[in-house]
Amino acid sequence: MPTLEICCYGLDCALSAAQAGADRLELCAAPQEGGLTTSLGTLREVRSRIHIPVHPIVRPRSGDFCYSDNEFKIMLSDIAQIRDMGFPGVVTGILCPEGLLDKARMQKIMTVAKGMAVTFHRAFDLCSNPHRTYHELADLGVARILTSGQQQSAEAGLPLLQELNAIGTGPIIMAGAGVRLSNLPKFLEAGIKEVHSSASRQVPSAMNYCKAGVSMCSDKVADEYLRTEVDPTVVEAMQTLIRLQRDAQPTILTEHHFGHLDHLSGFTSN
Repeated sequence: MPTLEICCYGLDCALSAAQAGADRLELCAAPQEGGLTTSLGTLREVRSRIHIPVHPIVRPRSGDFCYSDNEFKIMLSDIAQIRDMGFPGVVTGILCPEGLLDKARMQKIMTVAKGMAVTFHRAFDLCSNPHRTYHELADLGVARILTSGQQQSAEAGLPLLQELNAIGTGPIIMAGAGVRLSNLPKFLEAGIKEVHSSASRQVPSAMNYCKAGVSMCSDKVADEYLRTEVDPTVVEAMQTLIRLQRDAQPTILTEHHFGHLDHLSGFTSN
C-alpha cells in the first residue's frame, strides 16, 4: 500500500499527524521558508513521544541548496546529532553551483548518516539534470527522492515522476508539493509508491490582543496571527482514500466506494 508521509512543523503537528494515521513524518521548522532544521528541544520531544518513523530535515537556511563550508559543517553536525538520537531517517540535499549534485559532499553526508534512510529533498527540483542526478543518488545509496517532478506542483510534474518511478532500481520517488486529497487519486493511479503532504490548515493565534503596525516577519504581507498546523481530519481522509484505492483494485469501484469518495472530497489539504 502507498506510504503517506506528512510534513510537520513541531511537536503538536507531529502528535496530530501520528494519531490520525500518518505512516511517516517529515519534521522541520519554518513553513514559510520551505522547511528548515528544527530545534534540539523539538527533536528530543518528538523522538520520545512519536512511535512512527520520523525523518527530520537538515537544511540550515532558506534559498538555494549550494552551501558554504561553514553551512556544510553545521549540516554534518546536525545529521550526526539526529543519528545519535536514534531517528531512522534524515531529509537533506546539496547541489553544486552548476546545478548538478554535489557528489563529494553527498558522499560525506551518506557516511555520517550511516544506518539511517536518507531522503534527498526538493533540491532535486532545482537540479539541472534530473536523470543524471537520479542515477548518481542511486549510486550513493539514497533511499528516496522527494520531488515535484521539477514543476511548481507535483501534479504538473507527474510525467517526470512516472518516468523516474518506472526505472524501479534506484531511490523511491515520493511525490510532494501540492499533494492533497483532491488530486491524491492521480498519484495512486500513476503507481507512485509514496506521497508527501502537509495536510495543513491555518489556525488563528490564541492572542486576544494583536498589535497593529509591527511585524516580526520580513514578509510584510504575512499574517503573524495565523499559523500552519496539520489537519488530522485530512490525514485520516487521505489514508481512507489510499485504502479504498487499494481495495478497489483490480475490481471496479462500487456505489458504496463512490459514495465514500464523494464524502471525502469535501475535505481539502495542501
